[in-house]
Amino acid sequence: MRRALFAFYFLLGLSVADAAGVRNFDIPADAAGPGIRLLVWTPCAEAPQEMDARGAIFFAVPGCAVTGEKLPLIVISHGRRGWFGGHHDTAAALADAGFVVAALNHPGDTWRDTSRTDSLSVLVERPADIKRLIDYMLDGWPDAARIDARRIGLYGFSFGGYTGLAVIGGNPALRKGLPNCATSSLLACKQLESGEAPDLPVTSDPRVRAAVIVDPYPAFVFPEKKLKEVAVPVQLWSSDPSQNADGLSGCCAAAIKQRLSAPDYHFVTNAKHFSFLSTCTQKEAQDNPAACTDAPGFDRVDFHRRLHAEMIVFFRKHLAESQSGPRND
Repeated sequence: MRRALFAFYFLLGLSVADAAGVRNFDIPADAAGPGIRLLVWTPCAEAPQEMDARGAIFFAVPGCAVTGEKLPLIVISHGRRGWFGGHHDTAAALADAGFVVAALNHPGDTWRDTSRTDSLSVLVERPADIKRLIDYMLDGWPDAARIDARRIGLYGFSFGGYTGLAVIGGNPALRKGLPNCATSSLLACKQLESGEAPDLPVTSDPRVRAAVIVDPYPAFVFPEKKLKEVAVPVQLWSSDPSQNADGLSGCCAAAIKQRLSAPDYHFVTNAKHFSFLSTCTQKEAQDNPAACTDAPGFDRVDFHRRLHAEMIVFFRKHLAESQSGPRND
């Protein structure tokens, strides 16, 4: 694992002395919603350490002083019943490359709290969670002055991909009669088909200027007309439908590709849906084999090196300082 990490540093032309600092923060509950737990990775000048976090192995420096000014910010939205550490290697790679990275636990839809998983309220509140996260990072985070508010990107996986598309203006249609919704097992579909409607509109956030979207689900809530109007650059990743014995792999990115205007599309042969999650430790593989088992011959560590390199190039291109002037939204 450590050799693979150092190889990734070399690929990006970084010193192996560079690392990601990492620290927990809390967004307090207020009129906008419940309290939110988050992890923030930051550029750090110290050597990385091996950390055990809920059985996952992070390579980071706890509480490291933030290095750099006018730093771009990437926010991460996890998948259904996920957690803010599910993409820790991706977060660390981005921080090593000079980004501040903030990942949150979506209230009501995490591995610890599944009380509202798949519900209509979560579909509405997930994008609002991202807005609250960005608000906090720009106004409440102790090192907020180091962030360039004009250079914000998003990484979203699975239900986090849905979240990201909504945040960048995808405007999901949450109504009765959606194609495929009547036969879906989603609680939100059952609620919509029974005549329920969202209490609030879905929140978009024009501060997000570039998005990496992975296997977005559910895709059927996004009308083609609305996605064609999305002006934010999107890098779209798809797992392989040949691995869809899990009922997830290759589900939705191809459909979303047809509805977006010229996304930077990446199809990953033999990748399972969960191949985008961080590489598992032995304990994680024992506890959750479905999320940790890749297709025969598929090397998750090697794939993540390529994934991270492509993401970093994409975010650097679209969040460049020279392109950070006012947007005409």
